[in-house]
Amino acid sequence: MFRALVLGILLGVLLVGAGVYFYFSGGHAPVAVTDPPMPFERKFAHIGLNAYLAKLPHPEPQVPADEANLLAGADVYKRTCVVCHGLPGQPKSMIAEGMAPGPPQLFHGTGVTDDEAWESYWKVENGIRMTGMPGFKGKLSETQIWQVTVLVKNADKISAAVKSELLKEDSPAPSVTIKNP
Repeated sequence: MFRALVLGILLGVLLVGAGVYFYFSGGHAPVAVTDPPMPFERKFAHIGLNAYLAKLPHPEPQVPADEANLLAGADVYKRTCVVCHGLPGQPKSMIAEGMAPGPPQLFHGTGVTDDEAWESYWKVENGIRMTGMPGFKGKLSETQIWQVTVLVKNADKISAAVKSELLKEDSPAPSVTIKNP
């Protein structure tokens, strides 16, 4: 009796595994950005991320949330984050519209302001797999990562000067000429 139960469980696990394999290898899984998400896709992704983050230390921000650091964070944000995460009162960029899962628009409603600063710091430093969120470790200094983290943590209560800095148009990027081969 016990042997049949164990055999039945093993056979069930193998059949489920084979079904998942053939679902993906047969081209049935949604892969286009416009496809609806798989059942429980978002839930499973968050379960893994939240479980991992729960094991990490929870350091306090290494920079104060003062005007100077918020302005410096705004500069970093404009150079590295705005194309995906948007600006206050502005619509999503075409890049953000075309991403799945869609990146949170950090100045619209709730979101990252609800997260602890250390959590946002970890996400900026390390990125998040299968989301389009890159890691900036080695590309931004630790201070810059904390400055942008403090900015997004306080996105719902930034001053007019910080908002103005975020919305200020800098000099246009140099034009790029594309040559046909």
